[in-house]
Amino acid sequence: MLVLENIISDRGSKYAVAGAPCESEDQARALLGELRRRKKFARATHNSWGLLLSGAGPVKNDDGESGAGQVILRMLEREDLRDHLIVVTRWFGGRNLGGDRFRHIQEAVRIYLEELRH
Repeated sequence: MLVLENIISDRGSKYAVAGAPCESEDQARALLGELRRRKKFARATHNSWGLLLSGAGPVKNDDGESGAGQVILRMLEREDLRDHLIVVTRWFGGRNLGGDRFRHIQEAVRIYLEELRH
């Protein structure tokens, strides 16, 4: 699993992004479990994720960050990246970010995709 930590910071909130090839929703949950075994990620406020499965279609989970999974799915669709889980993690810093949180989720996925290309 590729994990990129401390990629975005805004008003105390911090973001990370992670991902890995993934062929099922069960495998996605296992990968999330692996990520959460890291103490830092277990304490995160949100671990939102998206996955475009070749056979079963889109799967997402906002993990309390309403709309986050859909943002990740849109970016996966744009890239036509299938069977690859992307998780955007946020540690809440005490101040609401409003719509900026969606911009940060998009940027986190962009950073991950760029790293994947190299």
